[in-house]
Amino acid sequence: MITIFKNEGAELQRLPSPVDGSWVNVINPTPEEIAQIQALGIPQDYITYPLDLDERARTEREDGELLIVLRIPFYQGEASDIPYTTIPLGIILTREVIITVSKLENEITQEFSIKRFKDIATSKRLRFVLRLLLTAASKYLIYLREIQKRVDFLEDELQQSTRNKEVLELLKYQKSLTYFTTGLKSNELMMERLRRSRLFETYPEDEDLLEDVLTENQQAIEMTNITSNILSSMMDAFASIISNNLNSVMKFLASITIVISLPTMVASFFGMNVHLPFEVHPQAFFLIVFLAFLISLTAVYIFYKRDWF
Repeated sequence: MITIFKNEGAELQRLPSPVDGSWVNVINPTPEEIAQIQALGIPQDYITYPLDLDERARTEREDGELLIVLRIPFYQGEASDIPYTTIPLGIILTREVIITVSKLENEITQEFSIKRFKDIATSKRLRFVLRLLLTAASKYLIYLREIQKRVDFLEDELQQSTRNKEVLELLKYQKSLTYFTTGLKSNELMMERLRRSRLFETYPEDEDLLEDVLTENQQAIEMTNITSNILSSMMDAFASIISNNLNSVMKFLASITIVISLPTMVASFFGMNVHLPFEVHPQAFFLIVFLAFLISLTAVYIFYKRDWF
């Protein structure tokens, strides 16, 4: 799918075909759409590289066109084995247009296309690229906060759990954080390379914005590392808690079994076909019941004092 936008004053308008100063957003293109983009003078590799979901973050320049491959966060849903992952977003910078290429529909380009950012002009190509980079870094932080909230919720459930379900849920988010760490670090290397290229030094505002992007990305890296370390410690701790909870249940069931079996033992003794105490006593039945109850009550008291209940 190809969507073309251009600023007309303060409004972002959709166009039928690319013009100078426009933004071309490409999502999972067909071979015909790839050929259509190639007609703008774009190398085919620049279009196909970002369609590989394993493509790393990097930059490449050829014949005046600059390709920036950025790893952006992507939410796959709670039902997925990895709720949060990263996917590549290709940004192709030419003399006339900006082209973004992605295999999947993502929130980064969606936020730009629905006019969420009022001060963005597609004709200011470098500024547009920097805002894309900044939005991606900010989205990492937003998703990290969502992961922390989910982990806090699972922490409350784990304290009373005797199953592995919650630990497996934590493992899913541990995997997400691993993808985040890899994506953020590769983005940092790519951005440092952009800074060394002096591409954004034409305007002081662009240079300051690049510094903001690097700072935001570094903050996301640190937050990811902290969350990952905490989550790893939590998983180890809660694995022990689950084992202890299960042991407590087994201990309680064993205590109940012993308490219940004691009256059975008393009844078995007095049920033997031999001479027994109280066999001629008129209240023998009630005395035996009382004795069984007393023994069981004593066992309950002992177990309670030993914290077995």
